[in-house]
Amino acid sequence: SVFFLILVHSFIIFLFFGNECIKANALSCGECIQVGAKCGWCTDTPTSARCDELESLRKRGCDKIENPHGSQRILKNKAVTNRKKGAEKLRPEDITQIQPQKLSLNLRSGEPQNIKLKFKRAEDYPIDLYYLMDLSYSMKDDLENVKNLGTSLMKEMSKITSDFRIGFGSFVEKTVMPYISTTPAKLLNPCTGDQNCTSPFSYKNVLKLTSNGEQFNSLVGKQQISGNLDSPEGGFDAIMQVAVCGEHIGWRNVTRLMVFSTDAGFHFAGDGKLGGIVLPNDGKCHLENNVYTMSHYYDYPSIAHLVQKLSENNIQTIFAVTEEFQPVYKELKNLIPKSAVGTLSANSSNVINLIVDAYNSLSSEVILENSKLPEGVTITYQSRCKNGVVNEGENGRKCSNISIGDEVSFNINITAQGCSKQVKPESIKIKPLGFTEEVEILLNFICECECHKHGIKNSDMCHNGNGTFECGACRCNKGRVGRQCECRKDEVSTEDLDKNCRKDNGTDICSNNGECVCGTCECKKRDNPEERYSGKFCECDNFNCDRSNNKLCGGHGRCECRVCICDANYTGSACDCSLDASTCLASNKQICNGRGICECGTCRCTDPKFQGPTCEICPTCPGVCTEHKECVQCRAFGTGEKKDTCERDCSYFNLIKVKDRDKLPQPVQAFPLMHCKERDANDCWFYYTYAVNNTEKEVHVVEALECPAGPDIIPIVAGVVTGIVLIGLALLLIWKLLMIIHDRREFAKFEKEKMNAKWDTGENPIYKSAVTTVINPKYEGK
Repeated sequence: SVFFLILVHSFIIFLFFGNECIKANALSCGECIQVGAKCGWCTDTPTSARCDELESLRKRGCDKIENPHGSQRILKNKAVTNRKKGAEKLRPEDITQIQPQKLSLNLRSGEPQNIKLKFKRAEDYPIDLYYLMDLSYSMKDDLENVKNLGTSLMKEMSKITSDFRIGFGSFVEKTVMPYISTTPAKLLNPCTGDQNCTSPFSYKNVLKLTSNGEQFNSLVGKQQISGNLDSPEGGFDAIMQVAVCGEHIGWRNVTRLMVFSTDAGFHFAGDGKLGGIVLPNDGKCHLENNVYTMSHYYDYPSIAHLVQKLSENNIQTIFAVTEEFQPVYKELKNLIPKSAVGTLSANSSNVINLIVDAYNSLSSEVILENSKLPEGVTITYQSRCKNGVVNEGENGRKCSNISIGDEVSFNINITAQGCSKQVKPESIKIKPLGFTEEVEILLNFICECECHKHGIKNSDMCHNGNGTFECGACRCNKGRVGRQCECRKDEVSTEDLDKNCRKDNGTDICSNNGECVCGTCECKKRDNPEERYSGKFCECDNFNCDRSNNKLCGGHGRCECRVCICDANYTGSACDCSLDASTCLASNKQICNGRGICECGTCRCTDPKFQGPTCEICPTCPGVCTEHKECVQCRAFGTGEKKDTCERDCSYFNLIKVKDRDKLPQPVQAFPLMHCKERDANDCWFYYTYAVNNTEKEVHVVEALECPAGPDIIPIVAGVVTGIVLIGLALLLIWKLLMIIHDRREFAKFEKEKMNAKWDTGENPIYKSAVTTVINPKYEGK
């Protein structure tokens, strides 16, 4: 349709003006390829738009396109170790768990380079474990259990690795007020009563990492409890020294575990102000004779500082704390990657099980982290873990539930935007947290095209040798500007050049439709010679005006600076509105029959009852049904007065038959519709609708007539007879009921009179009794 073609044209224009390659206004091939991976540089087409999308350059017939691609090269690819426990013992540096180990990437701006890393947990991997214990007075009973920890833990860990070393350190608090009491007596023995405690200290490295469990038991057995005043302890100072004093602790490049055991909270950065200590912790080693000597000088480290140092030194932390402080250390765990929290019993009796469980938890998860990325470089991860689980985004950095011998892989995309300012290749490192192994990736940025090497310096094609002709265009020497280096900067500054080519101090140079040459816009040429850009800022063109019927300005005008200039008798943004009113004249020579307005050569009826091209049709006016009755009757049923002339007089509408009245169309807003009900000579009813739809007259008629039916004699006679019988029965019942009522009234009257009758009760004088009574005179009643 016309609308679709207009949309397609608009979309093409949008693509052209939204083309990032052209918008970049690249002056050289090197600048072009840094815009994005879609951009290419045409070296053989003499056009200002040498930098364009690859598909556009091909369509324009460019045969020589500079489009360099990134690449990668593996420099070190040692296979992961497939070692079984009990096999020949290997040095830690000979065990490989991540592959490859070193790569070199050539990065093209906007084009990602994908690398695949493989990780496999090696069996019987060496472990260094440093036990850092709080020796404040509340940990007295815990110390008794830890004294035998060395040999017991060595025995338990031998089930996991044959190369295990253990060390021990202790901490209390900074040796200044208000953390400890500084009275001479309390400095010698900070405990109360007859308790014998050692002097307070910040941190001591008691035992360097060793494989001798008996030595651990011996040295730890000689340790004494100390004391302090406040509840939080100075454990962060101790953690920092354990992390950064690798030589004193004896860390190897193996799995490094630190167990932090306490029954209290912790001080952190800023708390040192209570003791007058304001210098931030410097993150350096300050151990002398295995004792931290700068606790009174440097503040506690911050959590972020600890995270940095623990990560740099590949130390995994296990917080063994009492139930009371579980919530605090669980929050701390969330801030420190590759750390775990275990619940320590009141006397540390469960510490071995706690350490083994925490180690299994930490070692079953691998999390990749990368060093700081160069400016403009981004990195994304996708992990393919055990049982086919695929993670992306931040979760793409890690895999969980990994057992010894399991192999997982990571797909990593590295993308550069632009070109690095550094001359030398830059590098980034990717490593699994808690492991000493890492992958080094060298980054080389593609900043120039291959044709740059073949440039002709001081070429005559660049205005008498004022530039280097390379990749089909001039790269001007210092102090020269312009397409062919024809301008001098001291004559007109670059800022002035740009300013003179920007309309209304905008950001677009020459409206993105041309090039600024010595402060003047040179507009681009179009493939169609009849289409052109114009104006001081190339802001005008003669091909982007509104269209009608797929014609520019409707074919009734010309396009000037994106606005249609219409011919006589035409108006509108696309010159599609005719001012000629002859098409609006009705049969009575009135404009729109006097019932509408003529707009662009078409009537707009103001009376909603009227319609049609000249507002002469009124399908709902009175008399419409009667007017069309005879024609509907003859065409639908072959009856009526016009049945003989039906074909001649009644072919002006389309007849559509429907089965019943429910199928007749209902009134809608699109066009008026009249429902009709008429009766024929036989007293039969027929139903139809009359409507005018876009000048087409339509009649929908119910195909069956509704005729009155004759009377049914039998039901009538039966009804009359039944009625008479029922009336007779009703009369008999009424008579019987009246007789019963009358009889009951007479009987009641008789009973009443009987009760009221009076009878004489005197004896008959003539009557003599038949009974004679004789009394014995001798009877005395005995």
